[in-house]
Amino acid sequence: MLNSPIDEIKSRLDISDLIQGYVRLQKTGANFRARCPFHSEKTPSFFVSPSRQIFKCFGCGVGGNIFEFVMKMEGVEFRDALKILAQKAGIELQKQDPKIQTERERSLEICELACKLYQHQLEISENGKKAKEYLLGRGISEESIKLWRVGFSPDAWRGLLGFLQDRGYKADEIEKAGLAIRSGQEVKESESQRVNFYDRFRGRIMFPIFDINGQVIGFGGRVFLSKKEGEPKYINTPQTLIYDKSRVLYGLNNAKVEIRQKDSCILVEGYTDVIMSHQAGVKNVVATSGTALTPYQLTIIKRYAENILTCFDMDPAGDTATKRGVDMAIQQGFNVKVITFGPTTLEKKQDPADLIKENPKKWEEAIVAPKGIIEFYFERTFAKFDSKTPDGKKNIAKIILPVLKKIPSHIEQSHWIGELSSRIGAREEDIIEDLKKITVDDLAEYPESGGDQSAIPLQAKSRREIFEERLLALLLKEPIKGFEVLGEFDCSTPSVKEIIANLKTQTAGVSDFNYTAFKAGLPQNLHPCLDSLVLEEEFIGATEDMDACQELKLCNRQIKLLNLREKLLDLENEIKKLESEGKLDDNIIGEFNRLSQDLMMIEASR
Repeated sequence: MLNSPIDEIKSRLDISDLIQGYVRLQKTGANFRARCPFHSEKTPSFFVSPSRQIFKCFGCGVGGNIFEFVMKMEGVEFRDALKILAQKAGIELQKQDPKIQTERERSLEICELACKLYQHQLEISENGKKAKEYLLGRGISEESIKLWRVGFSPDAWRGLLGFLQDRGYKADEIEKAGLAIRSGQEVKESESQRVNFYDRFRGRIMFPIFDINGQVIGFGGRVFLSKKEGEPKYINTPQTLIYDKSRVLYGLNNAKVEIRQKDSCILVEGYTDVIMSHQAGVKNVVATSGTALTPYQLTIIKRYAENILTCFDMDPAGDTATKRGVDMAIQQGFNVKVITFGPTTLEKKQDPADLIKENPKKWEEAIVAPKGIIEFYFERTFAKFDSKTPDGKKNIAKIILPVLKKIPSHIEQSHWIGELSSRIGAREEDIIEDLKKITVDDLAEYPESGGDQSAIPLQAKSRREIFEERLLALLLKEPIKGFEVLGEFDCSTPSVKEIIANLKTQTAGVSDFNYTAFKAGLPQNLHPCLDSLVLEEEFIGATEDMDACQELKLCNRQIKLLNLREKLLDLENEIKKLESEGKLDDNIIGEFNRLSQDLMMIEASR
């Protein structure tokens, strides 16, 4: 019998299937490997073991089970990770006392209830019905409205507030969820009534924003009834405990599978662009929701695809946030291309949604024929300046050279240097000299990861710890044979020493070793160390061709050398002290000479 939801979740969910939903895994023997989602790396060092149901990154040191992965990936507490995994496993958790719910859980519940109210208002209110007619007129189908849970916010100061307060939520909780505003000057509903809070969204078409698991975490509201002077067309949920627009891609919950399958992510700007594209059958599409492309969003995309197709309005000459975001993508090794809708479409700033409504096939055609970002920059720049005049050449170089400087591949960079040389009639050597003078913008303001996605730094390990852990990892593969090969040996790292002592006891006088029984008999505090070492050995074994017995002997040799050198250093200091005190005797010098001989013998036995 499984005695807790935790055990039941572990029995139902496979860690590789779970992580596959976030990261593209590659099979390697009995395990999987990938680029780590918690820190930037070029060589995959993130490892997943289905047999042990654990993961480990040997680059940044992060590791654990399915709960640790979700907590780290989603930036949530254990209770929230439990809820997410219970949903995935189809397990119903017992209702929690509202008093012990986390603030995050309360915010998620508030957003979910708000979404349901907005959906209902779209169907039953007079203005909601008009909003729905408008959406249908834009080409959004009834099915898409339901799939994306589009709604309408009541045109009242306290429409949502009253609805949520009737269900036990406090005004300050609703404010923390981003759905209410605390009034600086009290807002009057009538001469006899004053309120301190009012609805953030009133009389707007509401687009719920989802996290990777499809939970509502925020909203984008489009003006519909009437636009007052100075009122923005769209307003969004502000940053909250559950919503940070720099870390969210609209539509990713519905697009992630397609993005992985196609190894390509199409970036658009608006909610309707995403909805219309999915409706037209092109589903590897997400939106930045009006923000510039951020490093956090790039980190998310990197989990699923290496290719980005952007549908933004790109100006190679401008120092725009959009261009800086694309430059970051290039520097991170993405293959970036630009979708164009014909020779004049981008100049007319036609949205994908409008193009799809006009003719969905044109959208499909544009997607299969994107232009490389550098090619696109070349086209745009050479169209603006005369490449035959000195001023034209100077202006072209001024725009293009910083772009070439940021290409991480020297081979690709060399190609475009040759292209620029040919098109402006300049020597490649001169272009390379000018390229050296270009200073790439400092991207320190764009950290690769931060907050809940930052990697946990590894504490530096001594050489002794490294060799002793390696020796134990090798021993765990075949402990009975390993002990025979090693004979007498000594380890001083506390966790390693304790595990080896248990291992000796468990294998004494037996012919077979049962790893599961051995682990079950160990103290719980040693399990993380044990799992990490076993997985590390599997990782090394999958990448190196080695003889385990020979490797054991080499590790033991290094440990013996370290032990002897440390003892000799201690003796040397002791001899100096005794000599200064006039107490030096032959015994300590004899011990020093004996250990020196042992050291020379081991060093000579290479």
